Amino acid sequence: MAGADPVTVGVLSLHTSKETKAILNAVEDLGHDTEWLRAENTSISVTDGTPVLEPEVDVIANRMLLSNTEQPAEELGLANTFSQLVPTLNEPDSVLTAIHKLSTATALAGNDVRTPDVTLALSGDQLNAARSRYGEEAVYKTAIGTHGGGTWKVGPDDPINAKVGNRYAFLQELVDQEDVRHRDLRVYVVGGEVVAAMYRYAPDNDWRTNVALGGSVENATDDLPEEAAEMARRASDIVDLDYAGVDLVEGDGGWFVLEVNPTAGFKGLYEATQVSPAPYIAKLAIERAGGEVDDDRVHDLSNVLDDSRPTAQPTEAIAQDTEPAVIGYTEEVVLSGTSGSKSVLAKSDTGATRTSIDTSLAADIGAGPIKSITRIRSGSSKQAKSRPVVDVVVGVGGNQHTVTASVEDRGHMDYPVLLGRDILENYQVDVSRRIDSDVADTPEEEE
Repeated sequence: MAGADPVTVGVLSLHTSKETKAILNAVEDLGHDTEWLRAENTSISVTDGTPVLEPEVDVIANRMLLSNTEQPAEELGLANTFSQLVPTLNEPDSVLTAIHKLSTATALAGNDVRTPDVTLALSGDQLNAARSRYGEEAVYKTAIGTHGGGTWKVGPDDPINAKVGNRYAFLQELVDQEDVRHRDLRVYVVGGEVVAAMYRYAPDNDWRTNVALGGSVENATDDLPEEAAEMARRASDIVDLDYAGVDLVEGDGGWFVLEVNPTAGFKGLYEATQVSPAPYIAKLAIERAGGEVDDDRVHDLSNVLDDSRPTAQPTEAIAQDTEPAVIGYTEEVVLSGTSGSKSVLAKSDTGATRTSIDTSLAADIGAGPIKSITRIRSGSSKQAKSRPVVDVVVGVGGNQHTVTASVEDRGHMDYPVLLGRDILENYQVDVSRRIDSDVADTPEEEE
């Protein structure tokens, strides 16, 4: 890079993640400057007809997590605004295609990349009418979702609806191989080239392979089937992403592309392959802005996933300026499952790890099917009880959270829903605030 001026790479990320920090650190290790574009330091102005982005950057690496954002259009619009001023990796229009699974499927199918059969209908009647096309078992997904949340395996008699919460849902063909342990393939593509790949295996008591759900991983880089590698490269190119984690599954008839993820995580990939995509993303950003890098240095840096605190991360004092929203001791919440939604009263319990819902309520909204069994200790009881756990969407104060809730008979309790730390971690709990009369109840705790 001798003789070349350093460029400034901005990483657009309103959250704090291993991936964002690793990209920022890789840029600096490659001899260039960084800015972390986030709530504490970023603004855009139009003054006397001239738009200005602060802090000033030469290129943006877009790491906005839209799939698990309650209002993705807000943040997508923000990224789109920035991209009109600065070259952006993973342009917002491409990200829009990628985060919506049906949009991805139609783009790929229209360009002869094989995907599982899918049906999205705008009414529940239409969707249920299509159920018979998908055999004894089908996959039922929200069109926008992440980490395996909003994904169910359904039988022919399981209720389904056109929406889960406020997100459209669809049916998808279950692609698998007979007598083979269920797995899928994650291929990480940067700049049209495969940098690493891994097989992901489902954990016990679940069929989904997501690392966030406890799935195990295995290096697939060296023996990656050429058909799968080519499909991953083509899928990334068709959706027009600069970097992507492409998920594929092998059926008896060959490979199928499941999803193209614009903000795929690095943790599981690095665990399996000892390769970090961060330096390759940093290289692509630097070169997009006209900078130069040492390719050998990129390769060396990829052997380490450096997620230490980057120079560009705002100080803790600034980061604490944003206060979490306040939630009361009791709140009215909206629970959504595969067959509908229901508004109920819920109690906040910071001592509970996991949200809990009543058995009959779970049946009413179509929560499930059961993913696994967990063990719970309630109140002062010395013995733990086994309870099934299911995916459910919980709406709180205009926000929606997809969580894995335990199911129990709460008919003898005051509230059909108990909000655990899986939801309360996003809020500040004010125990003096409640929307019902003061009723004594029993604390619960999960092991």
